Amino acid sequence: MPAQSEMDLTDRQLLNIIQSAFPLVEEPYLDIGNQLEISEAEVIERTKRLKKTNVVRQISAIFDTRRLGYKTTLVAMRFPPEILDRSAKVINQHPGVSHNYARNGNFNLWFTLAVPPYESLEETIEDMASRTGAEAHRMMSTIRFFKIGVNFDMVKSVGAAYEYYSPDEYNSSNGDDWNKAEPITDFEIQAIRELQGDLSLIPRPFDDMSKRLDMTAQELFDLAASFKDRGIMRRFSAVLHHRKAGFKANAMAVWKVPPERSEEVGRIMASSPWVTHCYERPTFPDWPYSHFSMVHATTKKGCQDAIKEISEATGIDEYMLLYSTREYKKTRVRYFA
Repeated sequence: MPAQSEMDLTDRQLLNIIQSAFPLVEEPYLDIGNQLEISEAEVIERTKRLKKTNVVRQISAIFDTRRLGYKTTLVAMRFPPEILDRSAKVINQHPGVSHNYARNGNFNLWFTLAVPPYESLEETIEDMASRTGAEAHRMMSTIRFFKIGVNFDMVKSVGAAYEYYSPDEYNSSNGDDWNKAEPITDFEIQAIRELQGDLSLIPRPFDDMSKRLDMTAQELFDLAASFKDRGIMRRFSAVLHHRKAGFKANAMAVWKVPPERSEEVGRIMASSPWVTHCYERPTFPDWPYSHFSMVHATTKKGCQDAIKEISEATGIDEYMLLYSTREYKKTRVRYFA
């Protein structure tokens, strides 16, 4: 049976808690149990089941790639249909590829790529295109970063990205500060390696982590708070498998926005609770779409309704919906591995 049909109300309430703000305390599952009025053991067992059915992918820190000094971009490629699957598997082998989807449209493969500071994005993409036989490729780097905030109301089955990360709440007067690496120490790198791992489903999951770092659990929580204050860490939370959680449709809406309205329109798009990601990216002679907004919903019609609302709110009616037709890869970049 579909995973979402097996979830009861308590499961859904649990998912709302752990995907929004997982408690950074010594006994987090006890804390969650107190919120739900169930036992710690039941929280752990429910979370185990939700992971076993792949509703929950991982519970860990979510870091900002650029703040850690990594270079990252969205990449679009076009392949003949008969070699698309094979080419996607080759691209998946790169450790910096975290998301990789087949989509409808002129470019049929879209993936995100991150490389360390000493590597070149451009050279890596050119090598990938050459080795896979891509007919065309485009590097869709970020010009403006308006929003990232993946959050769903699992009880009501609606988008709930009200609180989100925007590097400077998008304030263009801050220039490119959002794109600058934050200096980090060797010890902080060790802590990042620990915090990015999938959290154990035991009563005191942070004890072994803090022990390996030779610090107390509270000192680890304080360090995580400082990471968040410095923009290094966006949050510590669960990441859901959207389709397994019931949000079966996702559309990447690409919009043709006049340059003089770029920031205004981006802000409006980011304010929608259905939009989980919103960026301005470069245009090309064969690609006039500057703004990208990702929408997830339980049905394709839900995506279409959300996009229609955004179109009416912005007055932008030149857009295209790119639906994912296959997920080749979705994971997190492992930093300093």
